[in-house]
Amino acid sequence: MNKKVFFALAVMVLVALACSFTTVKTPTTQLPAGGGGNGQQILFQDDFSNTNSGWDQAHTDIGSTDYENSGYRINVIQSDAYFFANPYQSFQNDVRIEVDATKIGGPDDNAFGVICRYQDVDNYYFFDISSDGYVGIGIDNAGTKTFISSSDGNMTSDSNINQGAATNHLRADCIGNTLTLFVNGTQVATATDSTFTGGDVGLVAETLTVGGTDLMFDNFFVYKP
Repeated sequence: MNKKVFFALAVMVLVALACSFTTVKTPTTQLPAGGGGNGQQILFQDDFSNTNSGWDQAHTDIGSTDYENSGYRINVIQSDAYFFANPYQSFQNDVRIEVDATKIGGPDDNAFGVICRYQDVDNYYFFDISSDGYVGIGIDNAGTKTFISSSDGNMTSDSNINQGAATNHLRADCIGNTLTLFVNGTQVATATDSTFTGGDVGLVAETLTVGGTDLMFDNFFVYKP
């Protein structure tokens, strides 16, 4: 099937959520010296064990974003809804983002992933996969969301995704004008765009025609490429 994300209602939901976030903006946990296992410098990391590390904490009838069980949970209850969260950082140069994402509930027909170069609720890049095996890199530019990693503007199927109630390791490279998505160590999508050059990072989850998308994220890292 063609994997199409229904953005129209999602934008309306985001507007409603803008007034509902209870944001905690505290200094981030001190980072270890040196780099990660790949030898790269760690710019930011969070294992979500500290519930005051700065991520959004929101609870509405539509869904929620919050720390839970030493992870970060995004639970989208309503159909056709789009939730994301940020740690309130600022990276003005290239970054490499990695995180473990586990589906703990809801339909496989979903979308979830990471954000880079976040400016505000209407301007950023997103790197999505789905629990039924689709991938895509997109841009939200002035409130209009578009997948830019495929010629038809849709997500594309990929066999490297662990489908269903499983964990996937996501990596998103935002380097110059090149955006690259890796899943479980394999490159699955790439795109070229020069609209944004720096900004915050984040996590995202979305429902399509069926509500209940429930994701747990852990081991979030931002590296200097």
